Amino acid sequence: MNKKSAFLVAPVLALAALSLSGGAAMAADGDATTYEANLGAINGSNASGSLWLSITGDQATVTQDVKGLAATFDGADYPHVQHIHIEGAGTCPAPGADTNGDGVISTTEGGPSYGKIGTTLSTTGDTSDKAALDLAVGGMGANYKYERTFTMNAATIDAIKAGTGVVVVHGLDPATLSAAGQEAKSDLVPSLPLAATSPALCGTLVASQMAAMPGGAPGTGVTTQVAAANASTSPDVAWFAGGGALVLAAGAALAMNRKKTASVK
Repeated sequence: MNKKSAFLVAPVLALAALSLSGGAAMAADGDATTYEANLGAINGSNASGSLWLSITGDQATVTQDVKGLAATFDGADYPHVQHIHIEGAGTCPAPGADTNGDGVISTTEGGPSYGKIGTTLSTTGDTSDKAALDLAVGGMGANYKYERTFTMNAATIDAIKAGTGVVVVHGLDPATLSAAGQEAKSDLVPSLPLAATSPALCGTLVASQMAAMPGGAPGTGVTTQVAAANASTSPDVAWFAGGGALVLAAGAALAMNRKKTASVK
C-alpha cells in the first residue's frame, strides 16, 4: 500500500460508517427509473447544484452540475469527493446536527441524517466506498459538471428506491467557517483541518418529474470544469499546511486531474 492509499484508508472506513438520504419515489421512463437531487449548501458553503440519476437494471447514469464550491488550494483546483449515502434517515443534516457547537456540521455529525456511503461518484474506476476519499477521482474546482454511466451496487439501488439515498459533496472553503470551525481538526483525519472533509452540498434523491436527464445520457465518467463566474475563492490555503498527507495525495490528484482535463478538452 503506497502513502496515498494509506492516507485514504482511515477516512474511507470512517466515512463508510456514516449516512444520509431522502425520501424517494420512482418515476419510470420505459425500463428506466429517474431521480433527481437538489443540492443545497451545508456549513455556509454558498454552493449549489443539481444531480440527475437514471437507473436501468444495475446500470446507473448520473449527470451533475455544481457551482460555487471552494475553488482552489495551493494554487490548484480543489478536489471534492462526492457520494451517494444510504441507510440513514434519508435527510440532510439540520443546523442542530452540530453537536459540539463549533459552527460546523462535520461528516460524523451528519451521519445520523444521511447514513453510510453506498456509492462513490468517482470520475473513473471504483465506485464503492473504498474510493470514498480518492481525491484523484473527485470533482475539481468551484464549478464542474460530472457525467458517468456505471454499474451501481444493489444496496445503493435498494436504498434509493426506499427513499434513503442522499448525495453529499465534501470540501469547504475555510473562509466560510466560524472561527472555531477554522481552528478545528477533521473528525476523520485529525491531522487535517475540519474544512477538508466536511460536507459542502447535500440533497436527497427523489423521483424525477422529468422524462429524461438534461442533455441525455453520457457514456463515460468525466468532470468538466465550468467558467468560474460564481466561484468562491479560497484566499488562504495555509490551513492545509498541517495536512501533509492530504497535500501529498491532493498534489498527485491535482496533477492527474490536470492531465485528465487536458485530455477531455
